[in-house]
Amino acid sequence: MKKINKLIVLLFIIVNFTNYSLAESNFFEEAKIKYDEKKYEESKFLFQRSIVFNPKDENSYLYLAKIYNFEENKKEEQKNIDTVLLLDPKNEEANYILMEIELKRTNYSKVRELAENFSKICNKLCGKEDFILESLKNLEPKNES
Repeated sequence: MKKINKLIVLLFIIVNFTNYSLAESNFFEEAKIKYDEKKYEESKFLFQRSIVFNPKDENSYLYLAKIYNFEENKKEEQKNIDTVLLLDPKNEEANYILMEIELKRTNYSKVRELAENFSKICNKLCGKEDFILESLKNLEPKNES
């Protein structure tokens, strides 16, 4: 009888763990679909739920940052980008977004520093670094003698 009880408890734990794992990935996948459909409020809620299940889900934080950028909520955008970079300092897209944020703030020295680091980690977005640096050249105040 004890073996049957232990087996039932073990089976219960396995089923619950499996459901927990499936729910976590389902929230992110469903949120991504809503994001692609431009249903930002619904996707924001689902990305936040995904984070509840997995606080280290850097992709959910990244998409939340994109949503907050669209909503022009700079504070929340920055907070989520910072979290992505805390979880994965080499996240190429988050580094690029951070360069854009600093460029808008006219923090040119920070953009230059980020661009140097970006060139070391970029795989897919390398061409965008050139765009940022070109924008930086066009925006920096000219030294007139």
